[in-house]
Formats: sequence, C-alpha cells, structure tokens
Amino acid sequence: MLSERRASLILLFATILAAWGWIFSKEAIQGLPPFGFVGLRFLAASLFLLPFCLKAFRRSEKADLVRAGGVGSILSCALLSWIYAMSVSTSIGEGAFIMSLSMLFVPPIAWLLFKQAPQRIFWVSMPIAVCGLALLSLGGVGWQLSASQIWFLLAALCLAIHFNANSRYAQRIPALVLTCVQLFVTGVVATIASLLTETWPEHVPSNIWVWFGLSVLVATSLRYLMQTLGQKGASAANAAIIMILEPVWTVILSVVWYHEAMPAHKIAGCSLILASLLIYRGAQPLRNLIRRNTKSGS
Repeated sequence: MLSERRASLILLFATILAAWGWIFSKEAIQGLPPFGFVGLRFLAASLFLLPFCLKAFRRSEKADLVRAGGVGSILSCALLSWIYAMSVSTSIGEGAFIMSLSMLFVPPIAWLLFKQAPQRIFWVSMPIAVCGLALLSLGGVGWQLSASQIWFLLAALCLAIHFNANSRYAQRIPALVLTCVQLFVTGVVATIASLLTETWPEHVPSNIWVWFGLSVLVATSLRYLMQTLGQKGASAANAAIIMILEPVWTVILSVVWYHEAMPAHKIAGCSLILASLLIYRGAQPLRNLIRRNTKSGS
C-alpha cells in the first residue's frame, strides 16, 4: 500500500498530466479532424489496455459488457462535445473550469434519475458556481454564452450523466475491463462521427502525430494509471481536493503556452467555480476530520 504522502504526490502528478492533455489535444487537432482525433486516440488507448485485462474480459458476462458499452456511449457524447468545444474555443483554461462543473451536476441528475436528494452543501456551492459561470460569460457586449462555453457545458452535463450511470450500472465489472470497453466504444462512436461529418487531410505532418502519441500514451494511458494508483493509496478527502487542481494547471499552461488573456472577470469567474468545488468536495472531509479530532480529544 502506498503511503498517503506518496499517493497524494502521484495524484498531483496525474492532475498535471491531465492539464497537459488539453495542450496535446489542442495541438493535435490543428492537423487532425477533431472527431477523428478522439476516435483514433481512444481506440489506441483501449487496444493498449486490452492485453492487461484480456483474462478478466473473457470471464465477464456478455450482459455486463453490453451495459459497459452503453455507459461508454454516454462518455462518447461527452468527449465529442468536449473536442468540438476545444476546436472552436480560444480559451482552454476557461473550458477546463467549465468542465469541472460536471461534479456539481452529478447530484441533481442523481436526484432526477434515482430520486437521491442532494446534500445540503450542494445548495450552498451551486449558486457560487453559477455566479462564476456568469462572470466567465461576461464580455464586451454584456453577458452572453459563447458557442464554446455552451458545448463545454453540454460536455460537463454528459460527464455527470456518465458518472451516475457508471456508478449505478457497471459495479460488477472489473475496473480495467470497464475502462477498456468504454474507451473502445468511445473510439468507435467518434470514428463513425468523423467518417460521416469530417474530411480527412491528404497529409498529416509528423509533428501532429507526435502530439497524438503524447495524447494517447501520456494524457490517457499514463494519466489514468497514475490516477488509479493515487486513489488506491490516498484518502478520499485528499483525492477529492487534489483532483480539483486540474483546471488550475490548465489555466496556467494555457496562459504560458498560448498567451491566453485572462481579464479580471474571467479570473474572478474561475476563482468562484474553484471555490464552489472546494466547498462541495471539501465540506464532508472537513466534517470527518473535525469529528475524528473531537473523538480523540474526548
């Protein structure tokens, strides 16, 4: 078992890799069609994982694999919306913060689908997130959601639906098999979407394939491996807080790499969204810590 400190460092590294994934993807779609990029990326990632879960895959029931594929189709909707937003966005840092709202969308969707009422802390954090989103949409002509912001929001909503469905319907499947099947389904759906809607270039520069390779090996395979290892050794409280850092790193990288402008209203909007996530995901761990300290002192 990893020590808490080492596991936390691994998780921290995973968030940095996830942030770099935004850069790798943005660079790759400069020479590859967006849907085609997602298709190739996730097919390659699933084939990379297949040898490690082949035995477990053969032991899995067909009904469970079909269920995993259905959940994977929801993931494909999320990722196709995300990559389209990336292709039309001028601010990937902003997009990363909007995507992070998916965790706040999970409770109301669970309430709608499974009659699980949100915790009270949700009603505190959600208005803060809405204010943050409102500030992000503030531009020179007043409040107006851009096309990329709408698609990032749609992607976050699909991710929240995927999270609920994944938790509810795919509990019997080994994690590696579940991941492999969902990555494969996402790759197939994205490839079909690309063939139906996109035109592939006759020649793809070699540097684009380098970015594609980094997306597959570093931002997908290595990132999820590091995240899984970290979550096994870190407490749920630490893991929840550390994973919030992904959009922070993404903003920093977008400013350094693309020289993206971050006016005051966008900084304020991102800060409010980050605060809402800290309140929502940090409230319960904080209460548990206080409870443990109270018991130990009594």
